[in-house]
Formats: sequence, C-alpha cells, structure tokens
Amino acid sequence: MPDEPVLLCSDRNGVRTLTLNRPKRKNAINPQLWIALAEALTAAGTDPGVRAVVITGAGGAFCSGADISTSDDAHPVNKLRRLTDVALALHELPRPTIAKVTGVAVGAGWNLALGCDLVVATPESRFCQIFAKRGLSLDLGGSWLLPKIVGLQQAKRLALLAETIDAEEAQALSLVTWVVSAEEIDSFVDDLADRLAAGPQIALAQSKALLNENADRTLRDALANEARAQVVNFATADAAEAYAAFADRREPSFTGRWAVSRSERTDA
Repeated sequence: MPDEPVLLCSDRNGVRTLTLNRPKRKNAINPQLWIALAEALTAAGTDPGVRAVVITGAGGAFCSGADISTSDDAHPVNKLRRLTDVALALHELPRPTIAKVTGVAVGAGWNLALGCDLVVATPESRFCQIFAKRGLSLDLGGSWLLPKIVGLQQAKRLALLAETIDAEEAQALSLVTWVVSAEEIDSFVDDLADRLAAGPQIALAQSKALLNENADRTLRDALANEARAQVVNFATADAAEAYAAFADRREPSFTGRWAVSRSERTDA
C-alpha cells in the first residue's frame, strides 16, 4: 500500500487549500514535506486559477514544527535552505494566504502560520516558540516576523522563555487575527477565503507586497512604491469594473485582465 502524501492539495472556487498531512506526528515537517510545501506554494503563485491559499493541518493539529526525529544526512546548509525556500515562497506569494490553526502551532509550525497574511485559530489552539527548549534559535523567519508583530520586548519573551500561550493571548498580541469555535472554523475560513478570492487579484497582490516591503522603508520610498503599484492597477480592467459596479449598484466581478490597448503601449 503506497504511503499517504505528506501534503494534500485541493481547489475550490479559486481557493487552494494545502493540508500538512502527517497527523501521527502532529504534522511535524520532514524533508519531504519541506520540499513539497515549497513546490506547492511556488505553483500556487503561478497558477492563474488560484486566487487565495489556505494552509492547515490534518488530524486536529496545525504543525508541531520541524521533525527533528527524522534521519537526514543532508548538510546543515541544505537543511536550512529548505526552510528558507518555504519562508520566501510564502512571503512573496502574490496571493492572500490564511493559516487555519487547530491544535498546536509550535516552532517552525507557528512561524509558518505567522508567515500567512491572516491567522484563524480556535480557543483550543496553543502556540509556542519552542526553539530554546531544543537548544536552537528561531528559524523560518521568526526573528523577523515576531518583532514586527508584537514588538521587540514581547518577541524576546516568546523566544527566550519558549512559553506556551493560548489563542486568547495570541490574539491579544496580534499573533492571531480571529478566534472562532472549532465547530465554526471551517465555514468561517471558507467564507473568508471566498471573499479574498473574489477580490481584485492584481490589486491585492500589490497591497500585500507594499505592506510587506514598506515596513522598513522611509515614507518617501513607500510613496514611490505605492505610486508604482497604482499605475499597474490602473492598467487592469478591475479598476474600471469597480467604478462601473459602483455606478450600477452591483458587486464587481474582478478578472485581473490587462486592459491597456496595444495602441496605448509604448512598445506598440
């Protein structure tokens, strides 16, 4: 009997769901899963049919981090490159992303969730930057993500003490966007993903990139980036569709289609 795939992929109405599928290990990420996840995120970013991405875990857990029990003879540089590939693919993915967290999100598993644009958890969810208890330092972008979200002092507390916190505290620290009941989380995330998938995909990608990039820029740099991005939006059919829908008092139908005619292009 063939082994179950370590990563499940399903599509629904423009929403791609990636499910970490190692439930017996609380979805701890082994080498095969790191590679599969990087490839799946890259593929989602180039598939025009994908308009939003949900990341979740099978069997009642989100992810218990990297699977340190798995034998791996790869050079440490190559091991860490797998993590880097996933973190960058997620960060640079030109699609809005949602982490649907049930159960534990620990270590790299928590940072995988934090790398998503939005995080939905249940009251039973638990979070821990467990690295210090393993004699390790932060990875999968945790050292960059945590201070940006919670500030330097709270980031140090979470990293140095490796405390486990519940969903309520995680939300209070802005590490979780919404907390909903276990019975409601599936429908809540489906609705949220549908709303994102129905949005103007080019404009959402531009806004996501601007927010990610401009946190460390000067105001002058941020304004220049915003102007550049807005010019791209004006060249799509979505901007005109939004105005038309407003005038017609209807919901817009966004396609992301390039709308500049050949005669208007400088390369015509």
